[in-house]
Amino acid sequence: MPEVSNLIIWLVLGGISGWIASMIAGKNAGMGLIANIVVGIIGAFIGGWVAGLLNLGPATGLNLWSFLVSIVGALILLWLINLFSR
Repeated sequence: MPEVSNLIIWLVLGGISGWIASMIAGKNAGMGLIANIVVGIIGAFIGGWVAGLLNLGPATGLNLWSFLVSIVGALILLWLINLFSR
């Protein structure tokens, strides 16, 4: 059962971080729930990778730092999508 609760946490936090990033980027009107979740989850991986490159410490677990890293990663992803969709 812990795997299901972890999945639910990933989906909820991914949706929230993707939603916050889409609001910051001005893309909220064009994105739905699924897009926000996907952007948030992929953004968490991107943000963790960038934080590792910059030696900013690990973004692991359920804490504020990991949440901020996922938002920054989601913003990077939205910026890249916007860059290539022009």
